[in-house]
Amino acid sequence: MTKIMPSLQNLIKLSYDAPALDTVYFGGGTPTSLPAEDLDRLFTKLRTVFDVDGAKEFTVEAGRPDSITREKLRVLKKHGVRRISINPQTMKQATLDLIGRRHTVEEVKAKFALAREEGFDNINMDLIVGLPEEDLEDVRATMEQVKALGPDSLTVHSLAIKRAARLNTMKEVYKDLKIVNTQEIIDMTARYARGMGLEPYYLYRQKNMAGNFENVGYAAPGKACLYNILIMEEQQTIVGCGAGTTTKLVIPGQNRIERAETVKNVEQYIARVDEMIERKERLFEEKG
Repeated sequence: MTKIMPSLQNLIKLSYDAPALDTVYFGGGTPTSLPAEDLDRLFTKLRTVFDVDGAKEFTVEAGRPDSITREKLRVLKKHGVRRISINPQTMKQATLDLIGRRHTVEEVKAKFALAREEGFDNINMDLIVGLPEEDLEDVRATMEQVKALGPDSLTVHSLAIKRAARLNTMKEVYKDLKIVNTQEIIDMTARYARGMGLEPYYLYRQKNMAGNFENVGYAAPGKACLYNILIMEEQQTIVGCGAGTTTKLVIPGQNRIERAETVKNVEQYIARVDEMIERKERLFEEKG
C-alpha cells in the first residue's frame, strides 16, 4: 500500500490542474476488506491531494456485510463518506451458501442496523435476480425483507455470469441448477421499489445476462447516485486510481472520449505503478 498511495500525489500534477472533485467513488470490489487503519491512511492521503469536502457525493462500497465493522464505519464517517452500499444479493440463506457468499442474512440485517446507528442516511443495497434455484416467491421474500430494512437506494441486477464468477468456473457443479429470470419477477421488484418510495433513475445492460434484462437503480428523492449517472452519460472526465480502473478524458467541443487503462492484477499494478501514472499523464498532456 505504501507504494500505491504516492500515485495519488502524482495525479494532482496532471497538466490540466485538477479542480475540486464532483464525486468520489470507492468500488466495485470491496474496499472495506481493508483493515480500518489502512482505510484511514488511504482517505487521509486522498484529502491531502484533492478537495474532497467540496464533492457533491462521497461513496464507498462497503459491499460484503462480513467486511463491515463499527470501527470501519466510523473511519468512513470521519472522512466525510456520505453514501455506502451494503449488498445482500439475496436474502435467502440457502442461495448465499450455494453461490459461495460468506455472509448470512442475519449479518446483512445487523450491519445495516449498525450503519444506521453510526449515522449513515444514504445506504444502497444490491440485489441479484436470476440466481440458481430461486423463483418468484424467493425473490418476493427477499424484497419483503429489504423493504423492512428501508434502504435509501436499491440496485436490482439481472444475473450476469462473468468469466471469474463461481457459477462460470464451476459449470459442472451448477449445470443442472435452475436459473429463472422473467419479466414477471422484474416487474415485481419494480413494484416493491416504488412501494418503498424509490423511483428508477438509471439502467444498464451487461453481457451474458439471464433473460437479456437490464440492471436498474432505484432511489429515494435526493438519494440517487450521482456517480452512476455521470458514468452512464459519459459527459465528465473521471480519473481512475488503482488496479483495473479506467481513466476517461472527455474532450470539450469534440464529442470524444479518450481512455487510459490500468492493469487488473494487483501485484502487477504495484510493480508497474509508475507506468500506470505515466499513462494518465500522457493522456492529459496529449489530449487535454
